[in-house]
Amino acid sequence: MTLEQKIGQFFFPAVFINDTEENIQETERLIKEHNIGGLTFFHSRASAATNYESKKKVEFNDDSYERLKELVVRFQKCATTPLLMSIDAEWGLAMRVEKTPQYPYAITLGALPDSSKELVYEVGKQIGLDLKSAGIHYNLAPLADINNNPNNPVIGYRSFGQNKEKVAQFALEYLRGMNDVGVLGCLKHFPGHGNTSIDSHLGLPVLEETLEELLENELYSFIKGIENDVDSIMIGHLAVPDLNDGKNTSATLSKPIIEDLLRKQLGYDGLVISDALNMHSVSKLYDTKGKLEWEAFNAGNDVLCFAENVAEGIQEILKNASPDRIEASFNRLWKCKQKAGIIDGNFAPEGKLDFETAAALNKKIADNCITKIKDNLNSVNLYEAKNDYKLAKVSLYKNTDNLFFKTLSAPLPSPEFALETADENSITEMEKNLVDFDFVLISLFVPKAKPLNNFEMENSVLEFLGKLFSSKKCVLYVFGNPYSLQVIPNLDSTLGIMQVYQDFPEFQESAAQQLIENSKCKGSLPVMVSGI
Repeated sequence: MTLEQKIGQFFFPAVFINDTEENIQETERLIKEHNIGGLTFFHSRASAATNYESKKKVEFNDDSYERLKELVVRFQKCATTPLLMSIDAEWGLAMRVEKTPQYPYAITLGALPDSSKELVYEVGKQIGLDLKSAGIHYNLAPLADINNNPNNPVIGYRSFGQNKEKVAQFALEYLRGMNDVGVLGCLKHFPGHGNTSIDSHLGLPVLEETLEELLENELYSFIKGIENDVDSIMIGHLAVPDLNDGKNTSATLSKPIIEDLLRKQLGYDGLVISDALNMHSVSKLYDTKGKLEWEAFNAGNDVLCFAENVAEGIQEILKNASPDRIEASFNRLWKCKQKAGIIDGNFAPEGKLDFETAAALNKKIADNCITKIKDNLNSVNLYEAKNDYKLAKVSLYKNTDNLFFKTLSAPLPSPEFALETADENSITEMEKNLVDFDFVLISLFVPKAKPLNNFEMENSVLEFLGKLFSSKKCVLYVFGNPYSLQVIPNLDSTLGIMQVYQDFPEFQESAAQQLIENSKCKGSLPVMVSGI
């Protein structure tokens, strides 16, 4: 390869599974003309990185998975150098592709006891197999971020939690599972995106910690990853003035953070990949096309993810970079391609999706992660209490035809009610329905995993819950992000709170079985939640 062709290898532009033929042909042109190194797949333009803020509706396509496989084959056919296909699949292909297996969020896995870490390995392994079935050999996951800020708008549920040792251990298990089936992984977002309160898709978060504080906490999981030869590390779009001569420069563009801290001080010589370069924290910094790509490369990134100016970026790097630096980055990427087997031609889709294994794994995780947060009955046992109280079941944000209620219907018969919308009439009707009941079992299916707008729980629903807790004997089962508990009023008046984390059928069934059997809960909260 010429030097220019080697530079082309550093570019991983975005490609959209559900895109126009015209745009697909443009990607083929980039592959042929610029010898790009890989692609990063997204579902569609409406769902990718910063585009979600446009409020464009994501059009679902039942054929997305088959289309993804076809595109992988098509793009590989027009590549002189095999492409390293990548995707951000933290909780499986389902993060980007509908009708594919979904595994629990990292925060759910973080609730598992240390003794169940093999389940995290199995998640990594199954995700790896799912990716290979589509011809993808590089997962831009997992997070090594230690989530110690409950107001974090973008990390939260994507982190294994706030215990640095557990985050490091579980991230390594996830990576080991993927590696064992031939898929590369990536720890992100260096030097740690957990203690931030700004979404780096839209603005630049600033970490005020000193290097000593970062070494004590945020950097711990990355250091453990380096000690275990992690395939790659992604640099986050966040500023750390203490590491950068007091400047609020994104780590992605900071030589002191990448070259001095990560490379020299921490001794990492593996692949460094930028976070998506279309994110607004960096994408609007330079008017000249290719300048951002050069600055990111110059700062120490080997791979430029979601690069939007490929031709211009290649020329800027060719003009400014030393041949030695180009060779060093090329060799790191080539080593990863060799490890994934694609240089030897092993890049075709391989195997098939295994929904049955995914469901069995999800059930095991559910059985081991459900967390008893509060139990003022000494033992939350509605099965025994049904003879002493007039019991009603209430489902919030999901109708009564849910598996949690179905599993409980025979052993714990009672009237069932659902509040799916927050309009005043529905809430008034619900309050009337519950007048004659003194014990209420509530299943709260939290609408969103992100904390924006109280996880999309309306104030009227939260007020309804607060009143219900005060006036009835209530046991609450939360199917969703545990941080959602912080916005629910009057929790101290409840008799019991069970944290279930996901609304998957396997989790609903496991929660119902736990209630019926009053079995011991093995999980523990992976984050500190105020108000409980």
